[in-house]
Formats: sequence, structure tokens, C-alpha cells
Amino acid sequence: MINFIFGEILYKDDKKIVVDRGGMGFEIFLSANSLEKVTIGEERQIYTYLLVGEKVMELYGFLTEKESEFFRILKTISGVGPKTALNLAVFGTPEKLKESLEKGENIPETKGLGAKKLQKILLELTGKIEEINKKDKNIGKKDEVFEALLGLGFNKKEIINALSELPVEMKQSEQRIKEALKILGK
Repeated sequence: MINFIFGEILYKDDKKIVVDRGGMGFEIFLSANSLEKVTIGEERQIYTYLLVGEKVMELYGFLTEKESEFFRILKTISGVGPKTALNLAVFGTPEKLKESLEKGENIPETKGLGAKKLQKILLELTGKIEEINKKDKNIGKKDEVFEALLGLGFNKKEIINALSELPVEMKQSEQRIKEALKILGK
């Protein structure tokens, strides 16, 4: 997976940019909002998502890691393709998008999406927000298992992902550490 590309922007149109990195030109699709913020000739880090399909390989780009993570959440909603997810990811967080959709604000990035589709996205997004919040509550920074794994040199993101896979009913710290280490060792 290509997490990000740092290089000079050589080309830009209304849908994508081309970034030169090591003599290779990477075509990266950006949202309209992100395209406004980049200029040709500028060196920039672009967070990416590589979509591999039967007949296509496309890179989708984001200016922040938060947008990239939100894109991945949106992609899990049925009926939301990469182009729609790319344009909705500029909201940065599920909460901000949900708030805009609930207010009924006219979101230019959603042209072509009907009211029913937006309602479905809102409904599924609400479920995702609750899921994310549950995981965050179960994995506190004061958690001694979290602190122990951090002390062993694992990064916070890896630890959070591993601990989120553990059964909620598993309460003993020793057992949680052992199981988390098995997950982290994969």
C-alpha cells in the first residue's frame, strides 16, 4: 500500500494532479476542495489510497491524514464509491459531515446524490460514529495494557487497532496483553 507520496506537482486539472517522485509521475485524484489548495511546481506530501480493481488501478489523494482515514470509513458504506467518498472526505470527520447532512446544508461535493442516498449515508455514518466512539471508550490512554504495549515500542495506532480486536469481555490485563501481542506479531 502506498501511504503517501512526497514530490513536486507537475500537472493539475479539475480532477487530478501528477506528482513527480524519483522520475515517476503518479496520477492522483483529489477532491475539488484539495485541488484549490495545491499549485503546480510546489513540493507536497499527499496521503494516498490505492484502489485496485479488475480493470483499474487509481490513486486517491488527501492533504491530511485525517481526510485519508475518513475516506476509508466512507468507503465501507455500501453504495459509496471512491469518487463520492473522496469528495465527502474533505469534511475531515464523520461528525462534521453528519452535522452538515442533518442541517440539510447544500453540499456542493454531493451533486448527483439524491436525498435518499444522502439519508442512507447519514444513517450508516451514525452507526459508524457510534462504533468509533465505543472503541475509543474501551481504549483509554490511561489503560495499563495500552501503556505496557506503548512501552514495548509499538506505535499508538497499532496498539489501538490491536486492542479494538480484543473481546470486550476480556478484562484481565495479562490476558489482554498476551492477545494483543499475538495480533501485533502478525
